[in-house]
Amino acid sequence: MWRVLVLLLGLLICTPAWAEKIIAAGDPYPPFTDPAQPKQGISLQIIRAAYASQNYDVEMRFMPWARAIEGVKNGMYDILPATWWTQERTTFLLYSEPYIKSEIKFIKRKDDPFEYKGLGSLTGKTVGIVRGYGYGDDFLEATNFNREEVAEVIQNIKKLVLGRIDLTLEDEIVARWIIKHNAPDLLQQIDFTMNSLSSKQLLVTSGLKNPRHKAIIEAFNKGLAVIKANGTYEKILRENGLK
Repeated sequence: MWRVLVLLLGLLICTPAWAEKIIAAGDPYPPFTDPAQPKQGISLQIIRAAYASQNYDVEMRFMPWARAIEGVKNGMYDILPATWWTQERTTFLLYSEPYIKSEIKFIKRKDDPFEYKGLGSLTGKTVGIVRGYGYGDDFLEATNFNREEVAEVIQNIKKLVLGRIDLTLEDEIVARWIIKHNAPDLLQQIDFTMNSLSSKQLLVTSGLKNPRHKAIIEAFNKGLAVIKANGTYEKILRENGLK
């Protein structure tokens, strides 16, 4: 009898606890979130490593951005893995500590001498944006230029080259990756401004209506500190050519 009890106790001690599931939702935003990559992008590599250190397992579901943010807002999904901060979003999302930097630049046609010098330099122009993206309240509320929404970045690039819009904007790393993998000939027809609209941090967010939102974000913050301390974070950056 004692031998059986000792054996059962040993099995309980040696068996790892089941990891708690986190459902992430977002659109393809390569190279940060990318269903075509085996590890699904830089952001998901960092996020999964951070959460794994806290005994969480992350399942990613790709969908249009507007549907993803609405689903996280209402608690249908647990996190948005790559979110920009805006004041308006703080009313329904809890933000993590930032984990990577995103440089948002304007994209123009190759022969266009335009250089971004503040919102005033956009006067009279039509700028293509992606529905639901957080470009910043000042940009979204400005009235001296027009904004046209589409569902995906590549649509704006094609509209730009065709002359249907004057400018669009995106993280330069992301834009170059998207064009290279979807319409590489367009790279010869566009250019990026030297000045950026903003340097944004990417953060993990969870909806305030989600009963686990505090625990989910606290776990990521703790996990991020762990993987930065043990070298995992630096290794992921090096693997992706960011160090």
